[in-house]
Amino acid sequence: MSIPGVDAWLASPLGQYVLRWEQAQFDQIVADVFGYNALQVGLWQCDLLRANRIPFRFRCDSNGSADVVDAYCRLQHLPFATSSIDLVVLPHVLEFVEGAHQILREVERVLVPEGHVVISGFNPYSFWGLRRALARTRSVFPWTGKYISVMRLRDWLSLLGFESRAGAFGCYLPAVSGDRWLRRAHWVELAGRRWWPVAGGVYLLHAVKRVQGMRVITPAWRHGKTASRRLAPMVQRDGQK
Repeated sequence: MSIPGVDAWLASPLGQYVLRWEQAQFDQIVADVFGYNALQVGLWQCDLLRANRIPFRFRCDSNGSADVVDAYCRLQHLPFATSSIDLVVLPHVLEFVEGAHQILREVERVLVPEGHVVISGFNPYSFWGLRRALARTRSVFPWTGKYISVMRLRDWLSLLGFESRAGAFGCYLPAVSGDRWLRRAHWVELAGRRWWPVAGGVYLLHAVKRVQGMRVITPAWRHGKTASRRLAPMVQRDGQK
């Protein structure tokens, strides 16, 4: 993704703080996903599929290093066949690229039935969302994005036939610059995990593509023998039996 300032931010103490948490969460979730093809869309600077054991893993982005990125494209139109990918990870793509709905539709298209998608994003209902709302200028990453709440993202995924699974919130520290301030505010991290767990600055959401299957209706076979009819006595005309 050609987002101004993302490289410098990833190298900063605040960016490293977020990246460490996200990398650990991605490692934990993707380690248990199996298949043949896995795809990371966006944020080519980070290898978020490193813990996955799928044999063919690709990174797709609109720009980036040729040594790392396997496919260049518009993220709204993924160059992969329908139902060909078993796992897709979307690290901070939806809030920084135009056409979030179209990207999700493309992810749904390329995923196989029962395929997995793991999405990370900044939480608008957190210190980070408050910092973005109060920012005088939003020309610096990560305040340039359009933050999407977990509830809204679940609604979007549900409309596309996804079933939300595990999720996680993290990074409760205020969005302060400087490693010294991050160390001083460490108590906020501990308090956030205990007292307001859904107010983390960053979240991960794991969902699975569900496909309605056909239900075969079989005849109601009778396994038992048909009960023999009773013999009715014959009535003669004179009324004698």
